[in-house]
Amino acid sequence: MQGMIERGHRNLVEDALESQAGVVLLGPRQVGKTTLAQDIAEGRDAVYLDMERVADRQVLEEPDLYLDEQVGRLVVIDEVQLLPDLFKALRGQIDRRRRQGHRTGQFLLLGSASNTLLHQSAESLAGRVSYHELTPFTLPEIGVDAMSALWLRGGFPDSLLAASDQASLKWREDFIRTYLERDIPSFGLRIPAETLRRFWTMLAHEQGGLLNAAKLAGNLGVSGQSVARYLDLLVDLMLVRRLPPWHSNAGKRLVKSPKVYIRDPGLCHALLGIGTPEDLLGHPVVGGSWEGFCIENLIAAAPRGTEASFYRSSAGAEIDLVLKLPRGHVWAIEIKRTTSPKVTRGFHIAAEELDVSERILVYAEEKDVPGQGGVRAMPLIGALERLSSE
Repeated sequence: MQGMIERGHRNLVEDALESQAGVVLLGPRQVGKTTLAQDIAEGRDAVYLDMERVADRQVLEEPDLYLDEQVGRLVVIDEVQLLPDLFKALRGQIDRRRRQGHRTGQFLLLGSASNTLLHQSAESLAGRVSYHELTPFTLPEIGVDAMSALWLRGGFPDSLLAASDQASLKWREDFIRTYLERDIPSFGLRIPAETLRRFWTMLAHEQGGLLNAAKLAGNLGVSGQSVARYLDLLVDLMLVRRLPPWHSNAGKRLVKSPKVYIRDPGLCHALLGIGTPEDLLGHPVVGGSWEGFCIENLIAAAPRGTEASFYRSSAGAEIDLVLKLPRGHVWAIEIKRTTSPKVTRGFHIAAEELDVSERILVYAEEKDVPGQGGVRAMPLIGALERLSSE
């Protein structure tokens, strides 16, 4: 189904395969990694193996015997985190092939991000592969006309492209249940599914709020360490974003807690039982949901290597999203579901304190207008276009 929409990541992965021995493509389940990999493999001499299939896992029981015969072909290995011992063999394969003159385009490894995968691959394949994250669909990929559907349903292909809002919500509810009951236990993690669901739902209620671990622990009846472990897990699985506070030596009294977002707005809405545009617009989470939706799109559009954070001082100076671009420029972005192109005085104070090079207000009108104090107010798509041209 998602073949109807061209993935913006495809060229990035193709280019990386031209310059590196391998690419690790990470992202949550059902985000479209397999479809993208198969599209790339179609244009090459390639072989595809899925580690969830017993037959394919058996093929790699003696990895060198099999992989030695595949030299010169692109080997795509899906759900590679299920075979962590494979990374050592892949390192040897890449090094041997380099000596034989096969330096690029050897392996495309797909994984549902996890501690296991990131730790193993980072240790064994450092300097041999490049890492790319496949996010759910973003606004530039689907077009501004479908923005309301993307915000309500989220960017998982089967959810966004479902026949109705009701069918989309059912898909997301099934997705959440499967993650809790099957996928998370498959990583060897023993967390009761019901406890993790309650935790995930609590985060959805507080979408975009400062993390209050003690409050969450009290409501769940678990320890603070357990809350930290649950949050680490959902962050590692790319389902939750922990947006850190800006840190500097400015001597200011800054907020130290991160802000927490369910990364896909459709999953946030499903956890809260929000199924229609009317439900969403009438729900207290609407502001936090819109902010999270914009932040995910902005971070996805930013140049590779951009650092994202937020700024909040005890005196009330605040910026929703601070982007430190690779060339050192700092962008201050305020996000408001409003038609008024105005920001607070606290935003200007914070922007002065950080000496930012760009001040942007993402707001709900379609016009790009200059505001006071060097702020430019623009729709989300305008901000994304400006970022992606950096």
